[in-house]
Amino acid sequence: MSYGSSSSLYEEEQEEEVPEVQEESIPSTEDPPMSQWSSLESEYVEVNEKKILHSKGLYSPGSGEICAKTISMSDSGVLAHSYYHYPSVTDPGIKDALCAPELPTIYSDNGQDLYLSLCEEMNKFPVRLFHKNLVFEEINLRYYCVDPYSVQAMAISLQYNKYVKRLDLTENFLNDDACYHLGRMLQFNVTLKELILSGCRVKASGLASLLDNFRVNRSLTTLDLSRNELGDDGGVHFAEQLERRRVSVTNVNLSRNQLGTRTALALAEGLEFGNRLTHLDLSQNNFFQVRSTVKLLNILSFSEFMENLNLAWNGLEGIRIAEAVRRVIEIPTLKVLNLSNNRFFGEDVSIIGSGMFFAKKLKTLDFSANPLTTDDAQFLIEMMRRPRVKLRNLLLEHVNVSRDFVATLNRVKNMKSRQNFNTTYGHVINDSISTGPDAKKLILQRVAYLDARSKKHKVDILLFFLKLNKIYEETIPIKNLLGTVIAENLPLDEDLLTEMCNVFPGGKGKLKGLNLESMCDYIKRLWPEKKLPLTSEDEPAPAPLPPPKKGTSKGKGKKK
Repeated sequence: MSYGSSSSLYEEEQEEEVPEVQEESIPSTEDPPMSQWSSLESEYVEVNEKKILHSKGLYSPGSGEICAKTISMSDSGVLAHSYYHYPSVTDPGIKDALCAPELPTIYSDNGQDLYLSLCEEMNKFPVRLFHKNLVFEEINLRYYCVDPYSVQAMAISLQYNKYVKRLDLTENFLNDDACYHLGRMLQFNVTLKELILSGCRVKASGLASLLDNFRVNRSLTTLDLSRNELGDDGGVHFAEQLERRRVSVTNVNLSRNQLGTRTALALAEGLEFGNRLTHLDLSQNNFFQVRSTVKLLNILSFSEFMENLNLAWNGLEGIRIAEAVRRVIEIPTLKVLNLSNNRFFGEDVSIIGSGMFFAKKLKTLDFSANPLTTDDAQFLIEMMRRPRVKLRNLLLEHVNVSRDFVATLNRVKNMKSRQNFNTTYGHVINDSISTGPDAKKLILQRVAYLDARSKKHKVDILLFFLKLNKIYEETIPIKNLLGTVIAENLPLDEDLLTEMCNVFPGGKGKLKGLNLESMCDYIKRLWPEKKLPLTSEDEPAPAPLPPPKKGTSKGKGKKK
């Protein structure tokens, strides 16, 4: 009985515990709370007597500092110290890296880091000299063979640069794309003062891309476009920008750009209402057309700011252009005028020189390499003796002068108002009369010798010139003379005829030829026996009969 009762009691306890086991074995989709995680339960529980005493108020930990002896020295974090509780990491930055936008990189104002980043992005080699000088006032890349497609990175790095004031890209051959990015840079840059693009082979299309953003920029003062390929199309486009007041530069160099008549007329219109240029270089162009050049010079003469004007190597000549230049000299602010390597001489020089009386600030006048005579040079140095003339530098290189010029120059330098006067000139010509063979007699004797030596023709050369003098009263052009000599088959070559025209000069300019009247007069003095046969026109008219006397009658006698 006892056994059975005990078994029945065991079964009753088992029946009571079965439902509890079944509830715990039921699977659930939810995780238990973190407090019930088995991984957080330590298998070894250490009893801390200090904590038990502290809970009863029987122990004070003091300052709260932990003794270094009890701190674990392991960096792996496997051994956890009982005094520390490390919070779990919520987000190590994955959410911001995937969802938040990337923050832009902020570069310094000098543009060095930006330039290196752009070169790496564009797969271009950075120019070390450019990168180094971004923190200085000048970047000099003359003859540096800069890749035109690398100019984009340079231009972007210069947009907000606060250091560079002068950029020199001489002889680097820039294309239209490079000119576009340089113009884009000028839209934002407010520090750059000088842009040198000399010899970069910029064409009219590249100039248009460069000047598109000039209306925004007001800091650039110097633009050098010399030795490029602008042509009249580029010159007209630049003049249009001046007319619309989109260009604020005051120092412009347009030399050696094949500029001609169209550019001169366009510049005259563009400078009529927006003439604020102080330095203008138009040398080595084609401004030799009188009408367009005179119009341009007349507009320039009204300037109130011009200080330096260069008109060298343009083939300027003539009285009309000289009068226009005289009006330019009278600009109240003009200091330097360059007229070298033109064709001024004679009356042109006297007209231009007379304008020095009214020049208020003119300091330098350059007449070098013009066909000036010794009298022209003497006229200019005599002007320096006038106290009203303020000129300090008179340049006459490759111009021959006389001894009187040197004597007058010494007197000018001794004047109190000319202590700082400087001048240059060519050779000093000796004015003494040379004793030597007469060139006229010598060349006529050469002609007579060729006439006596030649047996193929039957024409007397000296008589030929005497007869030619009747056809051409005074001067025969050299082309007509050469054609006539060839037609008559005379033994006179072209060099001899040219020398005859130099010895007996006649005519001017294109009508230059042989002065027959002077030559025939010399022939008659050397060979008086040389005379042309008389013709019916040359025979003297018969002398008129004397008038009959009064009181006489023909055929009738006196009456007795």
